[in-house]
Amino acid sequence: MKNKIAAVLLITFIVMFAHLLIPAQADAYLGDRTLKIGMQGYDVNQLQKDLNYLGYSAGSVDGVFGWQTLTAVRNFQADNGLNVDGIVGKATAMAIINGVSHGSVNTTTPSRGFLSFSSQDVFDLARIVYGEARGEPYVGQVAVAAVVLNRLESKKFANTLRGVIFEPLAFTAVSDGQFYLQPDKVSRQAAEAALKGWDPTGGALYYWNPVTATSKWVWSRNIITQIGRHVFAL
Repeated sequence: MKNKIAAVLLITFIVMFAHLLIPAQADAYLGDRTLKIGMQGYDVNQLQKDLNYLGYSAGSVDGVFGWQTLTAVRNFQADNGLNVDGIVGKATAMAIINGVSHGSVNTTTPSRGFLSFSSQDVFDLARIVYGEARGEPYVGQVAVAAVVLNRLESKKFANTLRGVIFEPLAFTAVSDGQFYLQPDKVSRQAAEAALKGWDPTGGALYYWNPVTATSKWVWSRNIITQIGRHVFAL
C-alpha cells in the first residue's frame, strides 16, 4: 500500500514539475511558421512592425493576427506580385523581410513632379475613390483620384495626401464612413493611374454631383468638364 502511495506521489510530482525539466521552446520568428488570421505570437508582432514600416497599416503592434493585419498582408501581396491569400508563408515572409532589410518602402513612381507616395498613400487614395465614386465609369474614378492629387499639388490645400483627404468637410466618404470600406481592384487601378499622371479632369480641384449638390459656394466654381455623374471645376 505504501509503495502505491509513493508511486502516485512520484507521478504527481513529475506531472506538476515536468515543464521545468523540458527546455522552453524559443519564440518563433517571422518566416519560421505559416501565419494566418487568428494566430498570435512574437512572429505576428514582428510581422505587424515590418508591415507598418513598409507603409502597410497593420494597426496596433499587439502580436494578434486580426483583420487589419490581414488587410495589410493582402495589400502587400497584391503590390508585390504574390498570391493574394492573406497567409504569410515563406514567400510572403521573405518578401517582407527583404523589404525591411533593404530599408525600402514600397512606393509608386508617379509622373507628378517630385512627389512620391507610399503604399499606404495608394491604399488611402483607392479608399477615397471607392467611397466617393464606385459605380462611376473607370475614367470617372480616375478623375476623382486626380482631383485629390491636384489638391495635394495646390498651395490651397494640405501638403500630405492624408491631410487633403481628411480636411474637414472635404469628402462625403470621410464624413459618412464609406472611406473605411475595403476598396476593390478597379478603385486601386484608378488610384494608380492617377498617380502615374492621368488626369481626365484637366486640373480640376473640385467635383460634385449636380443632381444632389446643395452648396451655393460650390456652384460658384468654374466648371470645366463632366464625367459620369460628376462635374469637375477649378
